[in-house]
Amino acid sequence: MAAGEIQEEFVLNNVDDNTDGSVGNRLDFISREFWLGKTKWETVDPTSIPKDCYGAFVIDPNGRFYRYWANIICFWSMYSSFFTPVEFGFFRGLPNHLMNLESIQIIFFVDVIIQFFVAYRDRHTYKMVYDRKSIAIRYAKRSFALDLLGCIPWDAIYKVTGRREAVRCLIWIRLYRARKVEEFFQKMEKDIRINYLFTRIVKLITVELYCTHTAACIFYYLATTLPPAKEGSTWIGSLSMGDYKYINFREIDFWRRYITSLYFAIVTMATVGYGDIHAVNTREMIFIMVYISFDMVLGAYLIGNMTALTVKGSNTERFRDKMTDLLRYMNRNKLDKDIRSQIKSHLRLRYESTYTKASVLEDIPVALRSKISQTLYIEIIQQVPLFKGCTDEFLNQIVMKLNEEFFLPGEVILEQGSAVDQVYIVSHGCLEEVAIGEYGSEEFIAELEPHSIFGEVAVLCNIPQPFTVRVCELCRLLRIEKQSLASILQLYFTDNRQILNNLLKEKDTDLRIKQLESDITYFITKQDSELALGVISAAYHGDLNHLKGLINAGADPCKTDYDGRSALHLAASRGHEDIVKFLMQRGANVNCIDKFGNTPLLEALKSGHDSVAAILVKNGALLNLEDAGCYLCKVVIESNIDFLKRLLENGLDPNSKNYDQRTPLHVAAAEGLHLVAKILIKFGANVLAQDRWGNTPLDEGHRCGSKPLTKILEHAKEEHMGERCVLQRDDSR
Repeated sequence: MAAGEIQEEFVLNNVDDNTDGSVGNRLDFISREFWLGKTKWETVDPTSIPKDCYGAFVIDPNGRFYRYWANIICFWSMYSSFFTPVEFGFFRGLPNHLMNLESIQIIFFVDVIIQFFVAYRDRHTYKMVYDRKSIAIRYAKRSFALDLLGCIPWDAIYKVTGRREAVRCLIWIRLYRARKVEEFFQKMEKDIRINYLFTRIVKLITVELYCTHTAACIFYYLATTLPPAKEGSTWIGSLSMGDYKYINFREIDFWRRYITSLYFAIVTMATVGYGDIHAVNTREMIFIMVYISFDMVLGAYLIGNMTALTVKGSNTERFRDKMTDLLRYMNRNKLDKDIRSQIKSHLRLRYESTYTKASVLEDIPVALRSKISQTLYIEIIQQVPLFKGCTDEFLNQIVMKLNEEFFLPGEVILEQGSAVDQVYIVSHGCLEEVAIGEYGSEEFIAELEPHSIFGEVAVLCNIPQPFTVRVCELCRLLRIEKQSLASILQLYFTDNRQILNNLLKEKDTDLRIKQLESDITYFITKQDSELALGVISAAYHGDLNHLKGLINAGADPCKTDYDGRSALHLAASRGHEDIVKFLMQRGANVNCIDKFGNTPLLEALKSGHDSVAAILVKNGALLNLEDAGCYLCKVVIESNIDFLKRLLENGLDPNSKNYDQRTPLHVAAAEGLHLVAKILIKFGANVLAQDRWGNTPLDEGHRCGSKPLTKILEHAKEEHMGERCVLQRDDSR
């Protein structure tokens, strides 16, 4: 199969939504294909032509006229393909009424002129091209030269040039028209209204008959190129079939000569001859050797195709089966015309060889597929503005999750207000973003070109799609699922924040981002809060590995929750020494104060984690109580002796006073807490300190009436007075 044939193998045709295969449908197909009814010349609808092409005469390739004309050309191409070998081989002795058919070349010349006015669909953008200059250049580069050479009357030139055989060989250029017949068979193969097996068998029989027909004409040509005096030294001149002799075979009826030649070609191809016809001269033997060698290839081709029909494994059959199932589904559910058209167009694009997905990679290991994806897509991802400044590791993870898709012009990728679970990156093509108004009016927002990204705002901010995204020309898009993107962002927090910052930076130049600035800002704040909670949760539960992962990925260890509590607060209160050490290594603030006035050291002391408190003190942690007097008085009232000892051991002043100038010893004496009073006195509490009413702890003890308490306070007073006297004597000296 030729390269051009492979490229066009899956160019599919529109079919009606009817899956029946009745005779009526086949007749309807023939009627539609050959337009056996009223026809008219149709040019392109002016509303579909770009403004710069107005006034140009352009023919619509899907119009009734051109389809009618194309089928006429197909019919005459079929005739010309079969008649050209006959004209070449039977030129000497061809009946006049067959010679007159040479006038059909004028039809092909008219077709050459018409081709300069036929619009075409661009294979890259999939948009119709109506520019006369582009149409002419495209046709001139492709098949104009061969089409024009095929219209030249080579027989007349042959006679004028002195009957040179080399000139007559140029009529074989006309076989280039056979591509029209091939296109017709391809169209029939893709039409589900016609039995595929029937179409393929007709095609294979046609190929076989054409090869033997051509060989028969060449066999006769080899005989006629010898002078009449030597005609006995040819296969047909020496032939004797029963009592019939082929002496002077040029005078025999044309059809008898043709059937004899065709018989020779068929029995030679099948190698079932009985020796009645055989090569006589060297030229004939050489040609038969080449012909039989070709027949072996042709036989393998025919057998291979018949085998493929039996196993039903061709791409065309898979397309037909898929299209049949889809049509039944659409008919059963009564889908509207627009949806039907989009589904069929997308299916055609999927099966077109140029744009099929690289499914051959499915059996390749994941590691190799990842390398292939990086080779194909990494340069595209690096040029996407949203990923600017992100790490290479993050971009490599994104590339591994990408899937490639193609969309036709007019398709809507994302609808305004819909929930989005995919992000798209434009690799090739052009799209547009439009805002749909209340009454269906559209407002143009932005044009999306290669390296643009859409769907990212809806996915990242978890909001409905703000605008409708529609394809302007054939697009190649790279798609990543929301779940895959979210899982990657959870691992790379620094890149996550960089992406959001890039999103906000575009607000000055991108209207769609500027309109969504508040949503993006809110999401950034929300994400920061969730990240801080993740760090705090890991510290609370003592999950060092998770905490390391979060902070190594860019989480801030100093972030606090809604109560101002940092991860160090929670780790200290839970007694996680390894967490505390790790947080301090990563720069956590050891003296951070929450909104209740608590520091990490205070949390450790409150929970009785002395080892953690020692680590914090060693690293410069302080209690930093705003109102130490009130706090100590509260601890005394609660009789929390152990906590009181820890506070005093870590430098809290036992003589701190509350709003009434009362010390913790005042409160202990008033409540009769002799054990608490003993501890306070041990750490230097003054029994003679006065409150705002002039009362001392000793006065409160006498008023309470507790003898153990009074004894402790009196003893403390005596020691205090003794120390005072010693100090006075030392001063007097």
